[in-house]
Amino acid sequence: MARTKLPILTRATADKHDLYERAVQCSEAEIEFVDKAYKKIRGKPARVLREDFCGTAATACEWVRLRKDNRAIGVDLDGPTLANGRKRHVSKLSAEQQARLTLQQRNVLNPSGPGLGVDVVLAMNFSYWIFTTREQMLKYFRAVRRSLGAGGVFFLDHYGGADSYLEIKERRRIGGPRRGFTYVWDQSYYNPLTNEKVNRIHFEFHKGPAWRNAFVYRWRLWSLVEVRELLDDAGFSNVTVYWEGDDGKGGGDGNFKVTTRGEACRCYIAYITAEK
Repeated sequence: MARTKLPILTRATADKHDLYERAVQCSEAEIEFVDKAYKKIRGKPARVLREDFCGTAATACEWVRLRKDNRAIGVDLDGPTLANGRKRHVSKLSAEQQARLTLQQRNVLNPSGPGLGVDVVLAMNFSYWIFTTREQMLKYFRAVRRSLGAGGVFFLDHYGGADSYLEIKERRRIGGPRRGFTYVWDQSYYNPLTNEKVNRIHFEFHKGPAWRNAFVYRWRLWSLVEVRELLDDAGFSNVTVYWEGDDGKGGGDGNFKVTTRGEACRCYIAYITAEK
């Protein structure tokens, strides 16, 4: 019997959140790291996780799948993005799993209800860089610390290196010719006087127009030193950096290890943990 050809992916048929997740987000790997790191730090598994800036809450959904007694809270300001996550991710959970997941449309500076007293808070995909002054960032870090339960751990990610200061574009092909696309990371603006930067994500397709500015981020490029100092100022203890290993081809290998000394490389990804 002849195989049915898949329709060609175009801007008209694509979901930008799906494209984003396929290109840059791996919730399974993220949750695996968080789960193992917390167990190593506290000697027991975490149960309650809050995902700040959760977007479609893909990671929060992965957390409730991990163990039958895990609970997750996703917090984001954008209602349409949360609705997209409910449609594409939450709907695929069982009724019992959905009962252990709460999505809140609110500011991460003011967590409430089930978002308080949690074991873990996540701020991933560099989302916390939306806070562009030391005062704003310190306010957020203090809010996170207050909302953690006893023994709670704050998880963040970070990127840097020489390339992070440049106005450059990176293209990467995702998938095959019909259902695939090209992911474009566009560091379109950087001001060295303020560390203000604008990063854009575009998607290009085999046929039809590209989806330019599917996502636009106006951030401050924070250094690891600044983030660690601000976490200290917010009252966290044992601020630890996990550095990604090298795959031997100029990229990361997905393995993160505790380090006190990074590498002067063109681009790096790291995780940070901060303990209450």
